[in-house]
Amino acid sequence: MSVLEIKNLHVSIEDKKILKGVNLTMQTGEIHAIMGPNGTGKSTLSAAIMGHPSYEVTEGEVLLDGENILEMEVDERARAGLFLAIQYPSEIAGISNAEFMRAAINSRRDADDKIGVMPFLKKLDKKMALLDMPEEMAERYLNEGFSGGEKKRNEILQLMMIEPTFAILDEIDSGLDIDALQVVSKGINAMRNEGFGALIITHYQRLLNYITPDIVHIMMDGRVVKTAGPELAQQLEAEGYKGLMEELGLDIELEDE
Repeated sequence: MSVLEIKNLHVSIEDKKILKGVNLTMQTGEIHAIMGPNGTGKSTLSAAIMGHPSYEVTEGEVLLDGENILEMEVDERARAGLFLAIQYPSEIAGISNAEFMRAAINSRRDADDKIGVMPFLKKLDKKMALLDMPEEMAERYLNEGFSGGEKKRNEILQLMMIEPTFAILDEIDSGLDIDALQVVSKGINAMRNEGFGALIITHYQRLLNYITPDIVHIMMDGRVVKTAGPELAQQLEAEGYKGLMEELGLDIELEDE
């Protein structure tokens, strides 16, 4: 079992405080969801965990099995077992999907344990079939010319191929129609096991209709203000953020959608 701990995390961007003491602990075998209104720091949290240079951590720690990953470079965090699926993945010409994924898999393996071409292709064919992806997508340049839905499926394909310890999925449902949402959810659910954990950042209950989280966290004003089971997402859907704020006695100005 691996554990990811976020302890009193404070993060600023251009001297503006975004995260104001986030505390959250998760372990492999669990899927957590983070929900919250616009501007509350959900995407900032994902970027800070993975080491985006624009985000300055001013206080706190992020521990992976007791080691502070904030002292690691971005590639070191990925090799340690972290994976980030972002809202708008970059297009990279000249590198095929297959080349990228095989390199990413082997970067986490010892020299005598690199995945061979045939085992890699066999695994790739299996995962692409599960995600209803045409075979030719493996040879297309990474995200180049992909539709929004194709990029999201490709992110999940990478997740399934690389098999990280913890995945942070930042609004993976953004812009997806119902068919694509079901396929993406199928891929994430296929990853559920005792050696894998996921932190899903989302605005909406609809994704959680397909991926039932073990734990739901609500973020407001740069902090986690409430944590409970999957029923918390249903309560939020019924009452909205204003209802939850009244319950918690919070006075926070929400940004417009």
